[in-house]
Amino acid sequence: MQVFQNLLSKIKPHFEEGGKLEKFYYGYDAIETFLFVPGHSTHKGEAHIKDGIDLKRTMFTVVIAMIPCLLFGMWNVGHQYYLAAGEFTALGDGFVEKMIHGAIKVLPIVIVSYGVGLNIEFAFAIFRKHPVNEGFLVTGMLIPLVMPPTVPLWMVGLATAFAVLIGKEAFGGTGMNILNVALTARVFIFFAYPTYISGDTVWIADGVTGATPLGVGYLDGLAGLQANPNYTIENMVLGFIPGSIGETSLIAIGLGALILIATGIGSWKIMLSVLAGAFATATTLFLFDITPFAGVPPYYHIFMGSMLFAAVFMATDPVTATQTEMGKWIYGFLIGVFGIIIRVLNPAYPEGWMLAILLMNVFAPTIDHMIIQSNIKRRMSRALK
Repeated sequence: MQVFQNLLSKIKPHFEEGGKLEKFYYGYDAIETFLFVPGHSTHKGEAHIKDGIDLKRTMFTVVIAMIPCLLFGMWNVGHQYYLAAGEFTALGDGFVEKMIHGAIKVLPIVIVSYGVGLNIEFAFAIFRKHPVNEGFLVTGMLIPLVMPPTVPLWMVGLATAFAVLIGKEAFGGTGMNILNVALTARVFIFFAYPTYISGDTVWIADGVTGATPLGVGYLDGLAGLQANPNYTIENMVLGFIPGSIGETSLIAIGLGALILIATGIGSWKIMLSVLAGAFATATTLFLFDITPFAGVPPYYHIFMGSMLFAAVFMATDPVTATQTEMGKWIYGFLIGVFGIIIRVLNPAYPEGWMLAILLMNVFAPTIDHMIIQSNIKRRMSRALK
């Protein structure tokens, strides 16, 4: 690392005041502070950073937590393709071929996401003369992981630009946005180009299609899921099912959750309360059996779809989630409630977590405000007594 430090020190004067590349200083600053811990503290927009770790290290830790989902997602994209084509049907067969096919489909989405997003971030930093916002280190990885593998690359670029410009920069950059940026990109595609991101025909590729467990569950309920040999509980836990790139494997998501909880970056209270709210709502709907999907046992809802990925990586976003301890329980529980309601009762949406989290992002400040005001009133009452 000393080599990089010497190189940066040598070229730094060119980017400082009076240098030939002065207007590009914040582009240089982004690279320097990514490689080496900066010697300054945060001032605004990063109120969720409360100790010695800086925002770049926080975001990079989240990226590391998502690596298992990315690697498994690449393999599973290849596995689902060859499974539908009748080749390499055994799990252990064609590992290299599956990884190569998956990488060809997934890595371009990652490259486009980071390429578009970081270019916009650098342009805004240079134009506004402020440090580059580090939040896109995570957003750039989350966007590909919540996309189907067949989504057109131009659509990923357009959605990424929309999410960064409207979902974040319009509010002042990282730490100031009120909506999860990655989900803003997905919801943009969902409403602008719904046939490219939902339905049975988007999940595998190259003319080979397949239904997701959610589609089967909504139409045929538990009987439909049990009739499909690919949608066993074991396969849904391990992730050998169609779905968005990073959402299928509970094992990979669990590894990421452990990293986030161990480092204190992700709130286990939000994760647990999302599961509690989802299970309670699914149990209630199961008792009434209103639709075929409502008749699916509650534990199936935990294993299928993007619920766990949403609970671990989306709901715990420290910028858009609640900050108070009691607020985290309320926020997560309501996400679980609304997510299951949308999933089971609304046939227009194949999954409910995107809309549930965005809805609760909007209400997160209100929840925190109510908790704080309640604490103030209780302490004032105690003081008067």
